[in-house]
Amino acid sequence: MKSKDAPKPAGPKLAEFLCFAIYSTNLAYGRAYKPILDALGLTYPQYIAIVALWEEDHQTVSSLGEKLFLESNTLTPILKKLEAMGYVRRQRDREDERQVLVSLTDSGRRLREKGLGMNLVKASGLTPEEFSTMQKGVVTLRDNLIKAARGKK
Repeated sequence: MKSKDAPKPAGPKLAEFLCFAIYSTNLAYGRAYKPILDALGLTYPQYIAIVALWEEDHQTVSSLGEKLFLESNTLTPILKKLEAMGYVRRQRDREDERQVLVSLTDSGRRLREKGLGMNLVKASGLTPEEFSTMQKGVVTLRDNLIKAARGKK
C-alpha cells in the first residue's frame, strides 16, 4: 500500500496534546539546566530540593515532598545524596520521632550564591511578562488537575 493511500489516524496528533507539550517542555528545561547544574554537581531534583530549603529551611521530609510533588521513596534517595555531598542534614524531630527534619548545612546555603545566575527567562524567548503569565497558567493547570484527580478517589 502506498503511503498516500494509508488511512488518516483518528483523533488528535501527538503535537496537539497539551500534556505532551508540557512533558516535552520539561525535558527541554532539563537540557537547558544541565550545563549549569553539572557545574554545581547537582541533578535537577537535587537542585529543586535545595531551592525549597532556601525558601524554608528546617522542614520535615513529608512537607518538602508535598512542595516538590515527590513521594517519600523518591525524595529520600535525593536527600541521602545531598547529605553525602554535605549540603543537607537529616535528623529525627525531638518532639515527634516519626518525623525527619531536613536542614541546609553552611555548604548548602553557599550553593545559593553559585546558583543565583540560573535564569532561563531569556532562553525561553518570552518577555518577562509573558514568562510570568505562562508560569501562572501552568500552575493553575497543575492545581486544577490535582483537584480533579483527588475528586475521583
